[in-house]
Amino acid sequence: MNFLFLLTCAVYALPVTPACTRTMLQEATAGYLQALAAGSPTFPSLMIGNVSYEENDVVMDISKGVLSQGIKIDFNRSIYDIFQCVSYTEVVATTKHPYVIGARLSFTGDKVTMIETNVCDDGDWSFNATASLFYNKREKWDPIATADQDTRQAIQAAADAYLNEWGNNSIKPPFASNCARLEGGAYVTNGCSMYFMTPFNVTHRRYTIDEELGAVNIFHNFPWLDASLPKDPGTPTNNFFRIEAGKIHYIHENTVCSKRNCSR
Repeated sequence: MNFLFLLTCAVYALPVTPACTRTMLQEATAGYLQALAAGSPTFPSLMIGNVSYEENDVVMDISKGVLSQGIKIDFNRSIYDIFQCVSYTEVVATTKHPYVIGARLSFTGDKVTMIETNVCDDGDWSFNATASLFYNKREKWDPIATADQDTRQAIQAAADAYLNEWGNNSIKPPFASNCARLEGGAYVTNGCSMYFMTPFNVTHRRYTIDEELGAVNIFHNFPWLDASLPKDPGTPTNNFFRIEAGKIHYIHENTVCSKRNCSR
């Protein structure tokens, strides 16, 4: 199965009309980051009393999660999907309580009505916030000129091919020659391909796609990796991709473990 087939046949139906503005998403996401730093479980764009809040696929009270802790943010990077009206932000904190957090904010109008977070800390897969900070700062995720931007379909297809290869090595993702993968705190530069020699399907995929930054984040469940859990559906994970000219340049993976290092 080649990449062109994946591109034409395996892409989910995507919206074609913007649902909100980039400026609104940027301002609201900035409010979320300020709340995270302040330890405040509320911020101006939050739909008070009508917001769904999840950490690691578990629905919980927003006032009892990481938003209530007050986190010194050392690094953050956000992408904005104006067609689905969602944003994704990767947060790295190295002091007090080290974290790498992925936050997906979904909007109805100009209000946040759902927050999904992937919260990784000590004991999660290859976790090392200091290394994550170091490598994040080295990478370039600059805006891409309009004429050179990939379509939403091409960006999603490239990322899906990477996840689909895990259980099917006949799929060949479009890796750039200098592709690098930041897996927890481990930085892999000698090849981004991954195949686990066991058939499985990566499920529960939720996409945030930003053509301007050539980026897509996918929240999903990682089968097999956590030895303390059944293979399906697996453990909460998110993969964050930088894609240029149809090629995957960077991959960030942050995976939650039920037991230390997923019992591996």
